Amino acid sequence: MFYAIVIIGLVLDQWTKYYVMNHFMLGESVPVIQDVFHLTYIINRGAAFGMLANQRWVFLAVAVLLLVVYAIYRKKVNSGPLSLRMGTALLISGAVGNGIDRYVLHGVVDFFDIRVWPIFNVADIGICVGVTCIVYYLLTSDKDL
Repeated sequence: MFYAIVIIGLVLDQWTKYYVMNHFMLGESVPVIQDVFHLTYIINRGAAFGMLANQRWVFLAVAVLLLVVYAIYRKKVNSGPLSLRMGTALLISGAVGNGIDRYVLHGVVDFFDIRVWPIFNVADIGICVGVTCIVYYLLTSDKDL
């Protein structure tokens, strides 16, 4: 199940980005719900809120480090509770998805625009939900990794 989540998340992320890149002009914004939710195609060269712009090698190194840490703790993660397994799978999927963009495009394709938050993508959702699941596990578990 772990690897299925990683693969499904990665395919969904890359497919949605591919769709946006091939059906929108860079900077184009299409309202889904006027003034609430738009699809807006941008290339983000930084992290959340545009922080650390043009530091793609730093983000790629973090993604690789995440994979190395998972490889070290793979047995413990895969035998752990659902919150840890799901969270780690979503985090890895999101990090790899955005890593592919950073390597190929030198930035990340973002397009979900809810107007009160920075524009984001499927990988960003996976990262946020994944980190939330892992933090939940760490706060509620009395076991160490």
